[in-house]
Amino acid sequence: MKLQTEIHLKPEENKIDYSSKILLLGSCFSENIGEKFDYFKFQNLQNPFGIIFNPVSIEKLVVRAIENRTFLEKDIFEHSGIWKCFEAHSELASLNKNELLQKLNTALLDLREALFTSTHIIFTYGTAWVYRELERNEIVANCHKLPQQNFTKELLSIETISKSLQTIVSKVSEIKPNAIIINTVSPVRHIKDGFVENSLSKAHLISAIHQLVFINHQLKYFPSFEIMMDELRDYRFYAEDMLHPNKTAIEIIWQKFSKVWISSETETLQKEISSIQNSLKHRPLNPESTEHLQFLEKLQQKISSLQNEFPHIKF
Repeated sequence: MKLQTEIHLKPEENKIDYSSKILLLGSCFSENIGEKFDYFKFQNLQNPFGIIFNPVSIEKLVVRAIENRTFLEKDIFEHSGIWKCFEAHSELASLNKNELLQKLNTALLDLREALFTSTHIIFTYGTAWVYRELERNEIVANCHKLPQQNFTKELLSIETISKSLQTIVSKVSEIKPNAIIINTVSPVRHIKDGFVENSLSKAHLISAIHQLVFINHQLKYFPSFEIMMDELRDYRFYAEDMLHPNKTAIEIIWQKFSKVWISSETETLQKEISSIQNSLKHRPLNPESTEHLQFLEKLQQKISSLQNEFPHIKF
């Protein structure tokens, strides 16, 4: 039996089109879907602070951005000659303190703008397991390879997760009451926590999300975790590590997401963009041939025509 993944919407109601602005925050699976939005040139912003796995850390960033609380020197630290921030992924780390603060506050402005302008916000939660830094007594988004004794490991309760989600929804609703908030749980298993522990973690996330989805019509749920676990459970849909979905699985989940959330009116434009993307990958035997120069001219005409109608599209 196939898993029911449809979400009942009125025709084209609240669906994503090329006027929509999409914000994606959360675990690495949000970037898999984000790559699809990039490929088809939808307007989107993905994880300006890097991959964030747990709901409490996502809540902190959303609240900080909406309240416009800039990062200060007290919010960062130096370890092994590198400046880091517990609220951000290590990809933002820097050898220079001021450079890190600049990166963090630029990312904060990007997130703030996206929160105030996005029509659709997609949160992908990866785990309910968190690490609390003992000195600050705060849950961190990333441990940055600091000594293990600096942290305690905790499992967020359903109530705690629900409270974080409620705060996120409340804050977003204050500034963007018509934004559609789509929640999903990453299908990537965190086996380092243990098989049983991973299942418990995902169960806490799913339970907390559904507590709110049932009572708040602004919130939606897309079952990417369930699709992977139930429909795509065969290992031919996994990458070599047997944990992450492979390209085939991502494509299947994207198609299911598209069917529910992306306007059918965009299909022709998506095909045109895909054709241009494929043409841009073309490598000629003779770059100076008349045929290839004509090919490039026609391709540029297609791109220019598209950009005249949708100025945000860049190749």
